[in-house]
Amino acid sequence: MKHGLLTYEEGKKSYNVGDYVQSLAAKQFLPKVDEFLNREELGDYTGDLAKLIMNGWFTHNIHNWVPSEKIDPLFVSFHMNSTAAPFMLTEKGIAYLKKYQPIGCRDKYTAQILQEKGIDAYFTGCLTLTLDNYKVDDSQRNDEIYIVDPFYNYPNTEKLFFSYKSLIRGVLKGDAFQLNKLQKHLKKIVSKEVLEKANYVTQVLPSGIHSEEEKFAYAEDCLKKYAKAKLVITSRIHCALPCLAMGTPVIFLNAFNTFVDTCRFDGILELFNRVDVADDGSFKANFDLPDKITLDTMVTNLGLHHKLAEPLKEKCKDFIG
Repeated sequence: MKHGLLTYEEGKKSYNVGDYVQSLAAKQFLPKVDEFLNREELGDYTGDLAKLIMNGWFTHNIHNWVPSEKIDPLFVSFHMNSTAAPFMLTEKGIAYLKKYQPIGCRDKYTAQILQEKGIDAYFTGCLTLTLDNYKVDDSQRNDEIYIVDPFYNYPNTEKLFFSYKSLIRGVLKGDAFQLNKLQKHLKKIVSKEVLEKANYVTQVLPSGIHSEEEKFAYAEDCLKKYAKAKLVITSRIHCALPCLAMGTPVIFLNAFNTFVDTCRFDGILELFNRVDVADDGSFKANFDLPDKITLDTMVTNLGLHHKLAEPLKEKCKDFIG
């Protein structure tokens, strides 16, 4: 029996390092990686029978679902996005998921839509909550603050000028006139001293440059940085969730307001110290934040993730054997 690990198809301009963080979470349970299996090509796999932990976001290639019979899957931390669900939950797709039920779901939204189709499904949380193997001793924690892709859902020049169509759409929607929104809102919430001191990290990198090994290396490097940090401020769940696992103080900036985004977070957002931001920039924290986030701001992670992380570990260990 071989052991597979998910890799991912790049976008036209970029790829999401968070996908590789999720694969690192799965990798820790494997004795070795025999095959890289592209998430968008699972239906085409014809190699030897391979065990595969099926965690993460599914799927862009909706017309290539379901996976090959040569794949022995474990469904944990599985997210079926609202955009893909109508195409994945065909008669064939439902029969496939029933074959491997119960389906462990990353969010409560996915569990609900599967249950509505008669599939045995339950909420597990994200497998990145098990990444405590990157945790360091408190004596190794430094004074660094990382700001990772804050408000990445806001309008920006890269999205606006991606194509002629995106430019026209951005003008019609008004996005072209909100390019300063990210900086404006960030300055409302985070003090000037923190903004000047912080290290800025992105988990979205250009396509066509890095090998699979380099992508995994970059993801691992991010985790090692976060593990030693004094504080991480982010809008990326695959930065914030590993920080919980590693014991790194983390604040999640939440300004998501579309269902495509919010369906991903059902059951996850409550795990974080969080700042919820309205469209006008007004905000409310679920922790003690008298004014802005300053160099003296101290947060203690809520610790709620442990009840999800430990069953996930046991499930994966039992599956790999």
